[in-house]
Amino acid sequence: MPVRLLINSKEATNPKKGTNIFEAAEEIDIRVPSSCRKQGKCRECLVEVIQGEDLLSPRTFEEEHLKGSFRLSCRAHIAGESGIVRCHTMRSGTMQMEDSAIDLPGNINGKRLLVPAVTRDGDRILLDGDEIAVSSEPIHGIAMDLGTTTIVVRLLNLETGELIATSSFENPQRFGGSDVMSRIQYDTDHPDKLLQKTLLGYLTRAIKDLPVDPKTIYELVVAGNLTMRDIFFGLNVYSIGQKPYRSQTELDVEEGKETSTSYHLKAKELRIPIHPKARIYGTPLISGHVGADASVNMLAIDLANEEKTIVLMDIGTNTEIIIGNKDKIMAASCPAGPAFEGGAITCGMPGLDGAIDTVSIDPSTGKADFHVIGDRRAQGICGSGLIDILSELRKTELINELGRFEEIKNPYDIDKENGISFSESDINELAQAKGANVAGLQIVFKNYGLSLEDIDVSYLAGGFGRYINIDAAKQIGLIPNLPTEKILQVGNAAIEGATIALLSISRRKHLEEMVKNIEHIELETDPDFFDYFVDGCQFLPFDSTEFSS
Repeated sequence: MPVRLLINSKEATNPKKGTNIFEAAEEIDIRVPSSCRKQGKCRECLVEVIQGEDLLSPRTFEEEHLKGSFRLSCRAHIAGESGIVRCHTMRSGTMQMEDSAIDLPGNINGKRLLVPAVTRDGDRILLDGDEIAVSSEPIHGIAMDLGTTTIVVRLLNLETGELIATSSFENPQRFGGSDVMSRIQYDTDHPDKLLQKTLLGYLTRAIKDLPVDPKTIYELVVAGNLTMRDIFFGLNVYSIGQKPYRSQTELDVEEGKETSTSYHLKAKELRIPIHPKARIYGTPLISGHVGADASVNMLAIDLANEEKTIVLMDIGTNTEIIIGNKDKIMAASCPAGPAFEGGAITCGMPGLDGAIDTVSIDPSTGKADFHVIGDRRAQGICGSGLIDILSELRKTELINELGRFEEIKNPYDIDKENGISFSESDINELAQAKGANVAGLQIVFKNYGLSLEDIDVSYLAGGFGRYINIDAAKQIGLIPNLPTEKILQVGNAAIEGATIALLSISRRKHLEEMVKNIEHIELETDPDFFDYFVDGCQFLPFDSTEFSS
């Protein structure tokens, strides 16, 4: 029996020995990014091999930079005689995110603010009042949430504030590691900036696919954790991986060389195919690993004017926690890792078409019922599905509070037909991610001097936070066991905040000042961190008795 090749769960048409994955994908109408016509030079045609890597040709020298199970599709050929090869491209599509909150930017106390840095005077296009182009075409801008795992891009009309288009795709830098520390090490070991080049290649394609002339885009605002942001701009990230974990922009501020941790370049300097004089603006950092994505979250929820005491969690590879109100704000970053975004999970994937996003288990049969985004064949499990699985396994007592299977086999089959399963090693990855988040909450509350009962509103930010089942998340102790009416799932607050920064130069400047007054809590220096972490790894509700004022 010849080798079967499945790409994005779609089977290739009779792939012969010697056929490369890129060619096989073309035959079944799967687009693999490439800008070098299959010469192995652009290093963009990435695929992740899930099964059957031993049936492929050995890695070539063009693939020496790749870690884990990533291959260049133009260099990976069918070499075996029989078996199954499963792989997927860097996925794109409609992610689990909230697009409908476009009214949020500028809507402060019911009044819309639309004061972009890019304006028009007749046919003159002005950036901060200086002419950069002459055109009668509409003027556009891009807001980007640059995540460790996924990237979201919004195109807006800067004259009306209208959302024109939204796109999303997996961060192709995953070949350098799934977490920020791995990418810092990778970027340090590879001084030719492969992570930056690959990302810019994918972003270039995303921009060219937008429904406007790229040359009518005059500003791009990017929000991301400090590692992602600085790699994007080509900055040296070595200092971020060493205590006290500072971006080069933070060091420049501390030394008096700069007044803000925000960063900007012209589009032509990054070779991004928008107007060459357009500004690429990186939003300011808070401190340490609490990056520019956390800072714009505060714009999204209008924390500068908040009277109530709030806690905001943006759960992801690095979970940011912000607590306080307009008078006092504390923040911390939890090293959760990529598990909740599908990374390091056997069948994990981002919340894209093909991902299992909800799961229920029949207590009488132990059989899983599930829903797949896009109502298509399952390719993996995204974060909201993982939370459902854990909650259902606990509810049906198929796992205990330590995450060990009780009287069922390991791994647990969710969709046997498509090879989707869930193992104890997956549970362990999620337990450690959850433990880091719980420890962060405990320490920030302790330093602020609050108990859980003092919280008026709890925001869950991010695509993951928007779509999880609140009851399931509370049952396994992922989020505090607050009354459900106090918990607001605000969706991708980072992209909302980046949109606000794009549409309002006044609020952008206010943000640059606000971040200077936030107290950053370094979790690893707290003597109780390990104890909180160990307790947090258990799948038990996280109740108020764990906090002390």
